[in-house]
Amino acid sequence: MTMSRLIRRRRPARRAARLTGIFLAAAAGLALGASPAAAADQPTRQELTGDCASGLGKCTFNEPVLGEAYLGEFRQVSDSLYNCSTSDATQTMSWSDSVGSTDSVGVSVTAGGKIAGLVDLSVTATYGHTWSSTHTEGSSLHMTVRPGEVGWISRAQVMQRVSGTWQTHYDSPKWGHYYWFWKDTITGPAKNGTDGKNNVVVVKTRKMTADERRSCGSDDHEGRAFAEAR
Repeated sequence: MTMSRLIRRRRPARRAARLTGIFLAAAAGLALGASPAAAADQPTRQELTGDCASGLGKCTFNEPVLGEAYLGEFRQVSDSLYNCSTSDATQTMSWSDSVGSTDSVGVSVTAGGKIAGLVDLSVTATYGHTWSSTHTEGSSLHMTVRPGEVGWISRAQVMQRVSGTWQTHYDSPKWGHYYWFWKDTITGPAKNGTDGKNNVVVVKTRKMTADERRSCGSDDHEGRAFAEAR
């Protein structure tokens, strides 16, 4: 995917007035878009982000805006417990969850590189508190599963979006320019209690399928199977 709406500038201006004029001209060009021929010569967002992550491009994440926190989707964070017995099964189940961050095209910004650090630096400078790209948590719960059912532990993490504009500067022109700009929105875990939203951990159960019932007593279950002692 090419970035037809990227803004770019050529050589850095030496005087502040000239620099302001060039920036305004570049901003005006954003509304015009790029012709197909010009777009073919532009880098993709992934290429520019990769240069920011590696340090090849000198990047900043400017004017960050934090969105309101919200509760993310529930997902399974424990083994499954299959109750193959004729009585309730109660066990202590351990769970663990690790939540990372993704950018506006769904690419992880959690592992390696400088992206997370640049976003944190910008958010801290603007809002006075740190921004975390990952959150890991774990504990255990007692759960009771009825006969013929399967149970598991699910968790939902408080999430938050931060939007801003990336600027990259190259020492030598790349794709014909020293500067490139693009907008981005990064979604990542937020601190518990942010905007009144709290993480949630719950026990869920459902009836076993016919195939799962037939596999009771075997090693086919992808989890724990509870059966009465003989």
